Amino acid sequence: METLDLQALPDDVGELKRLIVKVWTEAEKHIEVLSEEIRLLQDKLFGRRAENWSEAELLQMRLFNEAESGVAEEAAAMAARLASVEVAAHTRVKRGRRPLPANLPRVDIVHDISEQEKICGCGAVMVKIDEETHERLAIVPQKVYVERHIRPKYACHECEGAESEGPAVKIAPVPPTMIPKSNASEGLLAYLLTAKFCDALPFYRQERIFSRFGIDITRATMCSWALEVGRRCEPLMVLLRDEIRAGPLVWVDETPLQVLNEPGRAATTKSYMWVFAGGGSARPTAVVYLYHPTRSGSVPQQYLQGFQGYMQTDGYTAYDEMGRQPGIRGHLGCWAHSRRKWIEVTKASKNAASAHVALGYIKMLYKVEANAAAQGLDPEGVRRVRQEQTLPVLSDFKAWLDKQVQQVPPRSLLGKAFAYTLGQWERLVLYVEDGRLTPDNNIAENAIRPFCVGRRNWLFSYHPAGAAASATIYSLIESAKLNGLEPYRYLRALFEQLPFLGPNAEPEQLRALLPQHIKIST
Repeated sequence: METLDLQALPDDVGELKRLIVKVWTEAEKHIEVLSEEIRLLQDKLFGRRAENWSEAELLQMRLFNEAESGVAEEAAAMAARLASVEVAAHTRVKRGRRPLPANLPRVDIVHDISEQEKICGCGAVMVKIDEETHERLAIVPQKVYVERHIRPKYACHECEGAESEGPAVKIAPVPPTMIPKSNASEGLLAYLLTAKFCDALPFYRQERIFSRFGIDITRATMCSWALEVGRRCEPLMVLLRDEIRAGPLVWVDETPLQVLNEPGRAATTKSYMWVFAGGGSARPTAVVYLYHPTRSGSVPQQYLQGFQGYMQTDGYTAYDEMGRQPGIRGHLGCWAHSRRKWIEVTKASKNAASAHVALGYIKMLYKVEANAAAQGLDPEGVRRVRQEQTLPVLSDFKAWLDKQVQQVPPRSLLGKAFAYTLGQWERLVLYVEDGRLTPDNNIAENAIRPFCVGRRNWLFSYHPAGAAASATIYSLIESAKLNGLEPYRYLRALFEQLPFLGPNAEPEQLRALLPQHIKIST
């Protein structure tokens, strides 16, 4: 907003009135932009977190708002268009109490009547004809015990005091362990790391839990164990990187991380945890977390060097250069981020009819995806459906955006939503050309979310080595989840098998321990 020079005010009354009207109009626009920002901040603090809107909520638009009266007819048409799109039917699971898992062991507790009550009134002994059974879920808190590893020694009495070709005393070698000379079993390590990196339970809280059982394991000890595990598993990160770079599509995201003792940097300086997901042909099979002090675009360039395929990210400009690298067939945008911009308008702006129209178009795009998924189409089938059904929606959406953007203040939330969607358009529509591609970057966002949840509890990493170890363990756990493995069972199997390979293990031996290849005994 321009600064008014009081010394240069015109003497003509008419001109002065026009100047006042101009200044007042600009002030109103500026106030509305600030008001939107305040309402958006209030919603982020006190509003609901979910971004899923029901049909009723989506269509509750201000059709008669004077500022957007020109959008009312388009909003009503969008409502009718949405209502005409059908999603493939699915079988709804009947509600009710789910049966307890059949694989859990059963402990029978019999509630019988007394022997006296088994005598009928006629004097005869009653005979059991049936029984009624109901099940309740029971649990025993952490079963803590000590493993005693006993190695018997053997000696030959005939060779006592005499020279012999072999050793006089024989004993079995010490079995290899994940952390040599440590009293932590592989099961304990898997439990501690799953609790922190999967369940967001910091080590200091675990220390208190163990103390209630009379066990003294300090958080410093747990940290040193985590560092050693991260170091031992580093070769697996190289193989996971190879898996990611072998896939047709890589999803990338990043989030801030505070590391207190980084050399040459203040404790308050932001570092970053990057996440890369990919591998496989139709779905991702690997996730890798990568700690780095910066948010520079050189990080994904270096990590994905030599990658041949598609890359999908949000609109962060640091990814632009990576998208132009040789070998990148296409740089996809994220419809979820675009949708988020429009949802912010509905939460903070008084004039949200245009945002609801845009959300209607995006909802139609996702309905096409839902129908394709419900039909179980292969990638080529998905591509054909997108060509037939998605392209017309995108064409109409683009025409509407180009028409409406001319009437929107660029500094408003609505203007920013238009700017983001139009600025990312070429990347947003790219997914239509290949059925293996996805409309959004949710794979990477879902992979990085556990880290963000855990960060709320443990707040920071003390040292870069700790951040790097955390990245390794998060990578293993999230990759296990992608492949349908329970994290604790995978980590325990990995920690039990990895030490036997030794320091000079072949790549194929290590590859057999990745979540997508490992064999876990029942």
